[in-house]
Parts: sequence; C-alpha cells; structure tokens
Amino acid sequence: MVKVITIAAVLGMIGTASAGPISPIVVLDPGHGGSNSGARGAGLVEKQLTLTLATQVADRLRARGITVELTRTDDRTLTLRQRVAHANRLPADLFISIHANASPTRSQRGFETFVLTPRGVDVDGRALRSDTPTPRPGVPADIALVLDDVERGTSQWKAADLAARMQRALRDRRGTAGDRGVRQDAHHVLLGATMPAVLVEVGFLDHPVEGKSLAEPTTQKRLADAIAEAIEDQLSD
Repeated sequence: MVKVITIAAVLGMIGTASAGPISPIVVLDPGHGGSNSGARGAGLVEKQLTLTLATQVADRLRARGITVELTRTDDRTLTLRQRVAHANRLPADLFISIHANASPTRSQRGFETFVLTPRGVDVDGRALRSDTPTPRPGVPADIALVLDDVERGTSQWKAADLAARMQRALRDRRGTAGDRGVRQDAHHVLLGATMPAVLVEVGFLDHPVEGKSLAEPTTQKRLADAIAEAIEDQLSD
C-alpha cells in the first residue's frame, strides 16, 4: 500500500514537529576563522572583524531576551557544512552569516546581503538535506526529509524580507552610496538551511578608505546596531 502525504498533512507536521521554546533562537555565523582568515586590509583580517561584529550583535539581542548561538566564539576553523548544521540541529529561527568583502582592483566598496538562488534552495539544498537534518521527534526519517524540503522553500520569503531589512538598517547608518542591494547567489554556507538564512557583506576590507573605516570601533558599533535592528524587526513580525 502506498502512503500518500498531502500538503495539509505536511504543514500540520511542521507545526507539530517545529514546536520549541518561546524565545526565538538566532544563530550568528562569524565568517571564516582559524586557518581561513578571509579578506585582508588596513591591518584587519575578515575573521577578526566578523567575530567582533557577531559578538556585539549577540550582546544586543540577548539584552532583549533573544536566545543567540554563535557558530564559533574563538579563532577556530569550521567547515561551511558545520555552520548550517549547527543552526538546523537547534533548530534556529534565523541564520545570519557575517562577512567582509575584497575585490581584485581594491576599488570596490559598499555593503550587500545575499539570499540563496532558487537552484540553491531546490537542487543544491535537496542534495545536502540528509547531512543537516532538523530534529523532529516522533516523525519518521523519510517524512522528516520532506518536511525539511518544505521548510527550505517556505523560508525563502522571510529570508528575502530579512535581507531587505538588513540593507535598510545598514543604509541608515552607512549611507545610500554604499548600498549594493539584496542579491542572490548559491553561497555554500546557506545551503540546506531550514530557516530564513542570509549572508551579509558589511564592506570591503581592502578599499583604501572603507577598509580603514571598518577597523574603527565606531563603525563596528554602527554595523552591529544595524544587524541587530534588522533581526529584531524580523522577529517582531
């Protein structure tokens, strides 16, 4: 006998299986770390900046009663799969990967936020789904994979909304000239996430002017304020 699973049944299982703590869980991912330093410029490397920003954002969110997890809290090497797997296992409500940029000409500047492409959600994410399952007590393994697929698809609307909020908050603090917009790409650190997930590039470390600015505590505070504000706004809806 073939078991037929209706969309209504799947959505019902999502509501049951995803029930969790009242406090939302946000996973912040400081990009790079350990042997992977990332971009460099103005005496600062990306892995240092991203950890500083993630820590400051976490402090702001926790002060407002939001549960925050960091994929790393020190200078360690993590694979991209380990980062999103951590968010899926919790399971988290939002996943934000924080990065800084660089360009071959050292002339580009500005901030941008990425969401997955449709292929990244459907094809690439589906191929990796068994690597990063979401805990679903009492749900058969094959059904749990289907639920993961559904959540990956439905979370993209909220991911796009979060990315737009992120750009707006950054633009308010960094100016309209640096706004590179919301973009789509198949960033591997976002693949397989079953919650709204974005990657934010806060600026170009190797730009002669912007790079120096990113190393300043005042600029870092503004960036952390912007990221925290976007997350809070998203969770308040």
